[in-house]
Amino acid sequence: MRYALAALAIFTATSASANDPLLDDAVEFTGQIFHLDTGVPGLVIAAVRGDESAVFGFGEVAKGSGREPDADTVIGVGSVTKTFTGLSLASLAANGTVSLTDSAGPHAGVVDALPEKDGRAIRLIDLATHSSGLPRELAPVDGAEKYSDASFAANLSDDPLLFAPGTGILYSNVGFDVLAMSLSDMAGAPYADLLKSEVLDPIGLTSTGYARPQGENAMVGYDWNGNEMDPGDPIANRQGASGLYTTANDMLQYLRWNLDRFGENDAEARALSHAAWLIRDGLDPVYGMDESGHMNAMGLGWVIMMPENDRPLIIQKAGGTNGVFSYLAFAPTRGVGVFISINQFNFSASMEMAQVVNELIATLAPR
Repeated sequence: MRYALAALAIFTATSASANDPLLDDAVEFTGQIFHLDTGVPGLVIAAVRGDESAVFGFGEVAKGSGREPDADTVIGVGSVTKTFTGLSLASLAANGTVSLTDSAGPHAGVVDALPEKDGRAIRLIDLATHSSGLPRELAPVDGAEKYSDASFAANLSDDPLLFAPGTGILYSNVGFDVLAMSLSDMAGAPYADLLKSEVLDPIGLTSTGYARPQGENAMVGYDWNGNEMDPGDPIANRQGASGLYTTANDMLQYLRWNLDRFGENDAEARALSHAAWLIRDGLDPVYGMDESGHMNAMGLGWVIMMPENDRPLIIQKAGGTNGVFSYLAFAPTRGVGVFISINQFNFSASMEMAQVVNELIATLAPR
């Protein structure tokens, strides 16, 4: 790696780790060098391997604060939220409330029916695998605030589908917001309450939710020019695609839950969440899925990458919001997972961040 000379530097970092010297060294080194190389204001990296874990923070949660990120720093994880929405679907399917192949149309809430194409209706599983044919984002609507019911209704009422559901993949924030709306209607509960009861509480994620963080230990995001970005207040209609705040400690717990391959608790939901429901081969189009590594298949919100060279199979998801980029990845057959977050919009750094984490997983769990 081109970081070799930088490794001679002396660094400081906050840390919380267990007794796995290789894990500690590999995670700290990766975080140190990546922070130095990118120059982002702050970075936190956390990893789990078997029963051990490590967390290291570098830089500052906010410029000039003098406070290093740590295991309890509150972080907006953007589209990593989609893995939780997919897991909400998996949990409801596991307990029989819904079926993956149920039509989403009657339950979207903001419209009477979702559009169809070539005789194909949008199913819940199409929304959870980015294969619904819906566009990435809502188009502006005169007289309607973005993400309002009226905005969604106008965007969904005509013929917005770009391909027949299930025949291609196009990354769609709209699709995951509609998925949350549909699940809320089918379960008869506000989506935030549904997520808490079906996912957050059973896994033990006590610091994860939609409330805007308060206090000094929250990651402040910056734009391309280094200006602070205001995350604004939570938007209910955006809860499926984005909006969750969490901590490295909660992400470690989430990784442990996802890596518990043979655990009896929540086994059905975990299996449904991780399964390769849509294989890339033969799909047309496939767009917007390869920024963090080549997508071979889609789980429920998860991107699945098949083994390559020394790297094992990886299940992953990236997210970016309000100046913060995050990446969560794990090797389900190797018991290794990593979470990383940086607090400045830097697209080259975000793509490199995923590559660095994927390489770290290969180091910790080679084939």
